[in-house]
Amino acid sequence: QVQLVESGGGLVQPGGSLRLSCAASISGFSPTVMGWYRQAPGKQRELVASITTGSSINYADSVKGRFTISRDNVKNTVYLQMQMNSLKLEDTAVYYCNAQRRVAPTFTSWGQGTQVTVSS
Repeated sequence: QVQLVESGGGLVQPGGSLRLSCAASISGFSPTVMGWYRQAPGKQRELVASITTGSSINYADSVKGRFTISRDNVKNTVYLQMQMNSLKLEDTAVYYCNAQRRVAPTFTSWGQGTQVTVSS
């Protein structure tokens, strides 16, 4: 029901900034929450930030004050973005866009992932 296409990853020095974008093409039912997850080598995938259709926002403690999530709805496409500032070495991971619908009919969709590497 939702096709997710991510962009914006790359290589940045510590203290630098990146902006991730995700375009969600919706056919049928809309997601009720969208967010960004990340997975570092050897670690489990973790929630970074999420935003609901009611604009309720949640951040992982490790990124509060540094990352900002936002969304815009344009016709049948939702544009999800995350501004990442003051990047740290430990932010290095593959970042995945996620869309979920938590009321029937429920679903979960994932993007293909985009690599973020923070290195000096």
